[in-house]
Amino acid sequence: MNGAPEAPLPTTAKADLGIILDLCQTLCSAAGLVEAFSRIMQVLAAQRQYKHACLLLLDDASGKLSTHAAFGLTPDEMEKSTYFVGEGVSGHVLATGRSRITPDVRQESDFLNRTGRYSLEHMTSAISFLCIPLRVDGRVVGTIWADKQFPGDAELRTDHAIMEILASMVSQSIRLDRLVFRQKEELLVQVNQLRSAARERYQFDAIIGDAPAMQEVFATVGQVANSRATVLLLGETGTGKEMIAKAIHHNSPRRNNSFVRVNCGALTGTLLESELFGHVRGSFTGAIKDKIGRFGIADGGTIFLDEIGTLEPELQVKLLRVLQEREFERVGDTHTVKIDVRVIAATNVDLQEEVAKNNFREDLFYRLNVVSIYLPPLRNRREDIGKLIDHFLDKYNTVNDRKLRKISKDMMATLLRYPWPGNVRELENAIERAVVLSRNEDFTEDLLPLSVRMFAAQRKNTPSTESIQTLTRRLADQAIADLDVREGEIYQIVIDQVERALLDRALAKCNGVKIKAADYLGINRNTLNKKVKDLGIESDG
Repeated sequence: MNGAPEAPLPTTAKADLGIILDLCQTLCSAAGLVEAFSRIMQVLAAQRQYKHACLLLLDDASGKLSTHAAFGLTPDEMEKSTYFVGEGVSGHVLATGRSRITPDVRQESDFLNRTGRYSLEHMTSAISFLCIPLRVDGRVVGTIWADKQFPGDAELRTDHAIMEILASMVSQSIRLDRLVFRQKEELLVQVNQLRSAARERYQFDAIIGDAPAMQEVFATVGQVANSRATVLLLGETGTGKEMIAKAIHHNSPRRNNSFVRVNCGALTGTLLESELFGHVRGSFTGAIKDKIGRFGIADGGTIFLDEIGTLEPELQVKLLRVLQEREFERVGDTHTVKIDVRVIAATNVDLQEEVAKNNFREDLFYRLNVVSIYLPPLRNRREDIGKLIDHFLDKYNTVNDRKLRKISKDMMATLLRYPWPGNVRELENAIERAVVLSRNEDFTEDLLPLSVRMFAAQRKNTPSTESIQTLTRRLADQAIADLDVREGEIYQIVIDQVERALLDRALAKCNGVKIKAADYLGINRNTLNKKVKDLGIESDG
């Protein structure tokens, strides 16, 4: 160039570049291919005097080219613009993959005039017809045709060049549309698979729980799942409250909508309010943009509020309004949001006691406590421990490519008798730890957590076992000596007296509270209730 100024573009070249720029901007801004084609052809009609145009795509099933979008055609003409591969100019372009530029349709035998928009016998001026193939990933998938008054050979060549550029843009748009469509289909398949897997996982027969107390839980869940009732899950940490919440959701009509979990104990104040209800930009420090809260995300589905007993008084008022009115406002907003959400709450504290202490609103407690479900601690459902161990061994052996299987009778006795204060979660963590640390199939004591090993050591070293055995032998000898005349009744008399004394002492130690007494003795609360009734033992609660 040697510093010489560049020659200015000819006026016609500037105009053509302007048209191409308009086409790019129109294609990028349009909502879809049909709208984009219509707007593009409006540009070309104004700038290049096109009269009609049509975008045809191949239907692989029928083998036909049919109209996908059009400009200047009536609905009836669009329906008529259909061609088999090799039929007419459009079908020929599809078959060969080469453009066809016809200066005068009267001189083109392949021009079928299928739409009937021209009377070829009475035409007094030439109509030019341009047809360009559309290629996606090396395959011709359709054509674009357009017609106009013959503009002259030079202008027609320019029209051809512009139409080739347009065809390239449209082809790329089609490729992207099909890619997005395939991804959406694949995503939909994955979502359906995940939903199906979730439904299978949270079916009642898939949840381990043969103990009577768990069967009672499943029966209640089965009744409440199809309703809109708010559910309150009670029980110690680690008893599986979230799993039961998911079982309620996945067995309800809301199963195809969101299940949203919020740990109310993880955040406090404005942060928790924003997490639950959302906020508008600038409503507090750090609110740099609008946010949809968890209630908004759960609309149409289920929200699980864990550790509900930690909720602060101000938020208790807002939650009460949601339960009563099904509406709320985001932080910093005055607009009321209406929602349809099923609420499941969970707590490991005694909410009635918190109400008595004025830490929890009584009206909110009754709104939450429409249906309450108590999940028993693992020590009260020991008959499930063996199956839970097998389940967790299968799960973590598969995940970690291990083969830990062999459990001795003494080891199983330890696992069955350990109180599991952390419940099912603690048992699962213990089995996962054992699998990860294992080197072969043998489940040895050194694989257990320290707390379980210390419990096992105490059981081995305690002198109480021998003392209890001596005591029971003496009791049996004395009973037989004293009750010899009651032959045939001795067993039941002794058992009833032992049970009566044991339950009476346990209830006294636990201030008459049956649930605590059952936990203390290591029996199911239903068993204790039945024994108390059968033996005529008086109790306060």
